[in-house]
This record gives sequence, structure tokens and C-alpha cells, in this order.
Amino acid sequence: MTRFGYTLMTEQSGPKDLVRYAVSAERAGFDFEVSSDHFSPWLTSQGHAPNAWTLLGAVAQATERVSLYTYVTCPTMRYHPVVVAQQAATLQILADGRFTLGLGAGENLNEHVVGRGWPTAHRRQEMLQEAIVIIRQLLSGELVDHKGEYFQVDSARIWDVPDEPVTIGVAVSGARSLDAFARAGDHMIAVEPDGELVDGWHAARQATGLPGGGRVIGQIPVCWDRDRDKAVARAHDQFRWFAGGWDVNADLPTPAGFAAATQFVTPDDVAGSIPCGPDLDGIVEAVRAYWEAGFTDIALVQIGDEGQDEFLAEAATPLLEKLRAAAN
Repeated sequence: MTRFGYTLMTEQSGPKDLVRYAVSAERAGFDFEVSSDHFSPWLTSQGHAPNAWTLLGAVAQATERVSLYTYVTCPTMRYHPVVVAQQAATLQILADGRFTLGLGAGENLNEHVVGRGWPTAHRRQEMLQEAIVIIRQLLSGELVDHKGEYFQVDSARIWDVPDEPVTIGVAVSGARSLDAFARAGDHMIAVEPDGELVDGWHAARQATGLPGGGRVIGQIPVCWDRDRDKAVARAHDQFRWFAGGWDVNADLPTPAGFAAATQFVTPDDVAGSIPCGPDLDGIVEAVRAYWEAGFTDIALVQIGDEGQDEFLAEAATPLLEKLRAAAN
């Protein structure tokens, strides 16, 4: 059964609005909610970047049913893995077992702020592998000492350990990351509907003696609005950074950098890659590629703070009905 989620896009809304949207999304019928974890928005026009962990703690108390994810947290630079483990354990308790820890190798945009430079992609993957080992050890509730290539842990213990274990989703993008993280993670996270990547994840897990399965979690931006022209303009203003692709996006350090890199992206370019306007069937067709590729959990990003209330009140429930009818 394919599940459909709502994205708490911290780059485009303030914390109180995001909690309110989380409650409305649960009422509208979404199965889960994911939160981005950014120190900075992609573009200045988005204008927000509240702390994801504080936000999710509030959402855990304000909601009752939806699963919650970080999508995704980088546990290597801005956060030490010890801190991430403690945050994850506490959030799982507050959420009564509804939380999944989504992890990734990070983006320069968010991680450079602590002044440690920006490692190569290979080194970032190595750091993430070591961080996951530490997080898993700490989530056991045992006393942990660790001295590795990138991290040192001295006599650390998580004192409040949830009854429901925290499972871990890991963001992957190619064969190298599959080899690195198929054993480390419980679930796969990816941003493109690549069926070969999904098949490779399951095959890599089985090759290491682990069971196949687990969730495959993806995300797709949409811009619903009664007025298509207004939707296209909002998507271009708020989400043209998406056109760069993750190989570029991971390395740009500032919103000014994203603005410069996307200065020649046109509204038509954005409308060609993101479904915009009131056509729910068009959104369903855009999402179809994900479940056909084997994704089990697909989160929608409704672009822009403007129009969120209308989307959740008017479009979300009928859209979910159409998505479930098509996928299941």
C-alpha cells in the first residue's frame, strides 16, 4: 500500500504556521509528515529556516496519527551524531513511536555555518557511515566510547530510550551510496523516481544478508493553485533552485549562490518540471512515476507559504483520494 505524505517545508514557513499546517494535513488525511532540516532557505524569497527538531517536538504533541520523519538531517557537521541520537530518542518518545530518523550527507548551504569547511562527497559519505554506527550504539541505551576517523565519543549514554526503536532512513543517489548505506539504514530515501536505484537498494541489502523491504521514501514538489499562472509564478520564485540537481545543490554555500546559479531558469522551465495549477489529475500523473519505480512513501511539497491553507482545505483530500485510487 503506497502512503502519501505532507512536507513541512521549513524554508518557506515560520514555526507556528508549520505546526498549524501539520495539524491540518493530518485532518486532510495524509499518512505521514516529513520536515526538512535547514539552517538557511535555498532562496532569500523563501525567507524562513526554523529549527526542525524543535518544530517536530511541537508537531508530535499537536498530532495523533501521522508518522513523522526528518527529511533529512545531516549528523556529521552542524550536529554531532551524539546530539542527533539524543534528539531522535526524545522525539520518538514524544511521538509515541511514530518517528523515523531520516539521515543524509548534507548540503554546503547548511553545514558550512559551523566553519569546518566542506568535504568531498566521498568523505561526507564516510562521515555519515561512522555517524550512523554511533547513533545506533547510543540508541541501545548502553554506555558508548568511540574513537574513529571522524568522531570521538567519551562515556556517552542516552538516558531516555524509547520503547519503540528508532528506525533509520538514509538518502542515497547512486551505486556508491547504495554500497555504503544498504547495510547501515533500514529504509531508503531518494529524490528521483529511479526504479534501478530502488532495485539496487533491495539487491544490496539481500547481498549482505539483510532482509529486503523496508520503506522507500521519496518527495515531489507541486504547486496547486486555482490560478495556474499564479502557481507558476510562485513556483518560479520559490523553487527554481530545484532545477540545479543535487550534484550542484549540495555544493552551493548561500542563497545568493542559488540565486546566481538559477538566474536563467524561466517560469516555463519550472512549469515543465513541476505540476502547477488546479489540475489534480496532472499532479497524480507526476507522482505516478514514484510508485511505479517502487517507492512506498511519497511526500508532496506544496510550494510556497502563500496558499498552504487553501491547498489543505480544498485540494488535499480530493487529491489524496485520486492518488490512492491510482496507486493502490
